Amino acid sequence: MDVFELRQRLIDDYAAYVRGFLRIRDPQVERCVQENLDSGVLWPEPLIQLNPAFEPGDWIDTLVDQGVLHPECRRIFQKDKDRPGREGLGRPLRLHRHQAEAVRTARDAHNYVLTTGTGSGKSLAYIIPIVDHVLRRGSGRGIQAIVVYPMNALANSQHGELQKFLCHGYPEGHPPVTFARYTGQEEQDERERILADPPNILLTNYVMLELILTRPDEIRLIDAAQGLRFLVLDELHTYRGRQGADVALLMRRTREALNATEFQGVGTSATLAGEGSGDAQRREVAAVAQLVFGAPVQPDHVIGETLRRATPERDAADAEFVRGLRDRIAHPARRPPADYAAFVSDPLSI
Repeated sequence: MDVFELRQRLIDDYAAYVRGFLRIRDPQVERCVQENLDSGVLWPEPLIQLNPAFEPGDWIDTLVDQGVLHPECRRIFQKDKDRPGREGLGRPLRLHRHQAEAVRTARDAHNYVLTTGTGSGKSLAYIIPIVDHVLRRGSGRGIQAIVVYPMNALANSQHGELQKFLCHGYPEGHPPVTFARYTGQEEQDERERILADPPNILLTNYVMLELILTRPDEIRLIDAAQGLRFLVLDELHTYRGRQGADVALLMRRTREALNATEFQGVGTSATLAGEGSGDAQRREVAAVAQLVFGAPVQPDHVIGETLRRATPERDAADAEFVRGLRDRIAHPARRPPADYAAFVSDPLSI
């Protein structure tokens, strides 16, 4: 597959879609709009870069051995448990550094926010502490965590992740920690089942959470969630302006209705950031999270990603390196190495 050809096909299709809606009568405005579209104002040139890797952190087994996590977490949080033929037996899981930092922060009972890139495993940064808490306190003791998503699609995706960790390797219908979606899309019998036997972890959206607090039918969920421990807002950056004010008040009403005097607020976002230095950004993110949750969030508990280079560090002024780079550029037709180790050591890659 030629990735540049694929990109061009996508751009052409999208351009045709956009132009199909344009019906501009004024010739001057029409010409200006078409010139901007032709210049590629809506689709920048492709960016080519070697993705950095996330800095590795603790192994799940290490955190269990240190007493940070419940022993059952060793069995729950494994890689590839859902692969055919493994029968729920996966491989040891190593966390990214930011995930391990989040687990330790949660263990110390702090409110925290994780601001890391897409695909960085943000959900594990709150799922692991929640599962650990339920295991220590005991399953079957009501709703101990509510995770709020801005869209049902995110709740559905997370439900699949929980199935992978909490269902594979355990008898059917008997996970060590129970969970359920309650988003308004469930069939009536599924809703009744959840109301009759509330799970340990409830996945929902902010609209449904509002309804849970106000509709008589959901009073059983309110009773089951008394003393709630974890209240999670996924995609925290989506709550701004009027909607942000509504959700901030919803967080306060939820804590009051559930008598959540020792709750932990957790926020995640791939894009929540401010201007200035890293310290200034953490202070701004902490202030926003504190405003939404209505509870203290310290800048030290705003956890960002830690990256490491994919290519080896080289001095750009080193004469030998410069000669190698000059020789590499002088032969543009030479194909890059197919072997990964050789590829990242190529002067042009560096």
